[in-house]
Amino acid sequence: MYRGVIPMRSIFYLKGYPMANVVVVGAQWGDEGKGKIVDWLSERADVVVRFQGGHNAGHTLVVEEKVYKLHALPSGVVREGKLSIIGNGVVLDPWHLLSEIEIIRAQGVTVNSDTLKIAENTPLILPVHGELDRAREAQTGIAKIGTTGRGIGPAYEDKVGRRAVRVSDLADEATLSNRIDRLLQHHNTLRKGMELEPVDKNSLLEKLLHVAPIILEYAAPVWKILNDKRKSGQRILFEGAQGALLDIDFGTYPFVTSSNVIAGQAATGSGLGPGGIDYVLGIVKAYTTRVGEGPFPTELNDEYGNLLGERGHEFGTTTGRRRRCGWFDAALVRQTCATSGVNGISLTKLDVLDGFERIKICVGYKLDSEFLDYLPMAADQQARCEPIYEEMDGWSETTEGARSWAELPAGAIKYVRRIEELIECPVALLSTSPEREDTILVRDPFED
Repeated sequence: MYRGVIPMRSIFYLKGYPMANVVVVGAQWGDEGKGKIVDWLSERADVVVRFQGGHNAGHTLVVEEKVYKLHALPSGVVREGKLSIIGNGVVLDPWHLLSEIEIIRAQGVTVNSDTLKIAENTPLILPVHGELDRAREAQTGIAKIGTTGRGIGPAYEDKVGRRAVRVSDLADEATLSNRIDRLLQHHNTLRKGMELEPVDKNSLLEKLLHVAPIILEYAAPVWKILNDKRKSGQRILFEGAQGALLDIDFGTYPFVTSSNVIAGQAATGSGLGPGGIDYVLGIVKAYTTRVGEGPFPTELNDEYGNLLGERGHEFGTTTGRRRRCGWFDAALVRQTCATSGVNGISLTKLDVLDGFERIKICVGYKLDSEFLDYLPMAADQQARCEPIYEEMDGWSETTEGARSWAELPAGAIKYVRRIEELIECPVALLSTSPEREDTILVRDPFED
């Protein structure tokens, strides 16, 4: 185990390639503090890859006292000498991307075709997608999903419906025109039923042709680039958005995102292949939060929930929405660690629990008269699950800013160790404040 100074890169080989590729996934409902951890890892990576989601993601990075708020761009883009990649598993709003690029360029960041690549087969988010997203959510009498209204879901629908416009389509006007025809055949039918005006094809085509040359500058065969980078021994960091409990298959459906969030998506969302993943790091908050609708067994609608929200500054980077707060749910995290094949976790925001006299951990659920050590998939059963808690003493001392185990109160160490036991996964990193250096390193994910 490594503590303190990070060692120089050690070289290990698997099937002829250095072991150097890490996937970062949120292991709860998102907002686990991935930004800080990804920032720390991205400094040491050679390549940073976004492999799913859209600009509904939100990462706040602090580099040399400059604050960057990223939504579509990979975190590596703010660091000189790194290659940032938007993989095919992402759905991309080209207008938002260009706006985001201009914002960080104004902050002194260099973004060009040498530092940023976009997979040629990346589907695009078009204005029609956002309009449909918002119109659906505004319908009365239908349970709200909690969408950000940015068109992510409808864009994924078009991808699997084989009517998406992809980055490569922008290179040929005839192909682009045909793609739009197919897309609008579906959308204008939907819009008629929702009493929305039909989309004007010529206007949409003109908008896309206007941005096409700029977007195409970044277009590349990402799958090939990544495989070449792997062969050359470069370190690749796969950056996930949202959290595993929002996964379209394994999350609390239908209150989920529209893509696969779990670690396996890093392979299909980039083209590297599963053999290229060497370590999966799950980001886990020391308590639990959720934005939007959906089940939340350990949610606290009392003074403790308010206190967690206030001390943890629980507001979304992208939406600004107040997050729901509750006790740590070990049963759920154990579940997400299993579905993502997590090798180690980064435990964040431990300092928020400083001063709590007693702390609870959910160890399972009572469903009617049955005990479950996992959250079932059926929505009605999820709603009826009652958390079963294990209670332990808190600690009065502060953990904020601790950079070694010796600086932690005994109660905090006991809490961390109990979490490891319950989720059946070790702590690789322990974060004790938003500051980048306030991190206890147990195991370096980039080293074997």
